[in-house]
Formats: sequence, structure tokens, C-alpha cells
Amino acid sequence: MSLLPTFSLLGSGPTVLLLHDADGDHLSLAPLLETLAAAGYRAVAWDMPGYGRSAPIEPYGFKGLAQRCLLLLDALQCEEATLVGHGFGAMLALELALRAPMRVRRLVLCAGGPPLDAAASAAWVAPRLAALDRGMDMALLAELVVARDAGTQALPEGLQLARHAMGRVHAATYRRALQALTGFARRAPELARLHAPALLIGGEQDRCTPPEALLALAQVLPDARAVLLPGVGHWPQLEDPEGFEGALLEFLARPPRLH
Repeated sequence: MSLLPTFSLLGSGPTVLLLHDADGDHLSLAPLLETLAAAGYRAVAWDMPGYGRSAPIEPYGFKGLAQRCLLLLDALQCEEATLVGHGFGAMLALELALRAPMRVRRLVLCAGGPPLDAAASAAWVAPRLAALDRGMDMALLAELVVARDAGTQALPEGLQLARHAMGRVHAATYRRALQALTGFARRAPELARLHAPALLIGGEQDRCTPPEALLALAQVLPDARAVLLPGVGHWPQLEDPEGFEGALLEFLARPPRLH
């Protein structure tokens, strides 16, 4: 079995690597492929190890996942990329930027990035693990999770895709990803070393990554700005694609600061 993760690619130009959340595979970010390609970028959406047809890793943690990201960038002959991470993928983007800062041009952290505290783990990681322990299938869990964590103004078609993407995830992989989430331990002193320009996009109604957590992270990163989308929950890119894509493309087109 190949160690190279599976991925979808569209367009040519500067590389933008899309890193999905634990609650879904590449499909949860797939609509961005066409948007980015049309804007002059080479957009790549991977399936994280254990998701889709990507081979799993052991142990399942951020170090190994970051190494697989680098393997993919090497295979793409990409010296540096912009990372767009959603939820778990935002944490992974930060991990990769700390391990290989020269490979990361910009960071876009969507509805994620801050490490989980005990309250957050108890509020939404533990109930998901408990549902798996009860034998709940992923399709039903997806229905419950999306209904709970979406915003009141979410695009219905976007939520349908979020449910579909999550329902495809292997239960065993989902369990490993949830367990890995609580092991993300990058704190403010380390994150303050990241000088790549960063855009943090969240939903004002996100229960998983509350706005105050995202704003606090924006204060820690040296070159960061935050955008909060009204009426949006944990899937900004699907709940308000127009608002999300507008903020993303404006950020990518902005000339880098001189440090």
C-alpha cells in the first residue's frame, strides 16, 4: 500500500493544500478546488491518512500526519504552499508550519487551530466517542453532529455535503482522529514563533471552536487577522461559501508584509 495520501488536484499556479477536518474527508473542502483553480492557484485536497483510500498511520498523531503532508508536498514538487485547514486540519496546518516553516507560505485556519482545553474535550469530543462506543453508525452520527453544530443561517446544500462527507468516514479512523485531537499541545509560546501571514475564519455560532478562542489565537500569531461570519457554525466554507471564498481570495491576493 502506498504511503502517499490520495488527493484531488485542479489548476496551476501557487499551491494551496486543503486539509480537512476529522468530521469529513476531502469532500468537505472540494468546492474550493474549482474556486481556487479559477483564481490561478494549484488547489490540492488530500484525504488524511485513514480517510478515503489513504493508508492509515501508526501511531495516529500530529507528528505522523505532518510527515505525510510533507511527503505529499515533495511528490507534488512543491517547495512551499499555502495551507488551508478546517478544524482538525487547522491544527495540523499549525503543526506543519512549526515543523517545516520554510514550506509554508501562508496559513488559513478555518474553524480550528486552538488546542482543546478540558471543557472543549468534554463538550464535543467525549460525546462523539460515546456515540461510537454505543455502536452508532457514521451516517446517523453525521446527522446529529451537523444539526447540532451548524449555524442558523447555513446554506442547506452545504450542510447536505457536510453530512455526506462525514457519513463516509470509517468509524475506526474517526475514533483515532478524535483521540488525536486531545493530544494537540502546541501552546502560545510556540505559536508566537510562526511568522507566516495567517487568516483565521470562523463562524459566530461555532460551538466547537468558539469565536473567542479563534480571536485569542489571532492575538498570539504575529501576523494574523480574523474574520467571523454571522449565522455560521462549524463549517464556514460550506455554510457561507460566498463569504468564506471572498475572504480567502482577498487574503491570498494580498502582498506579503515585509518583516
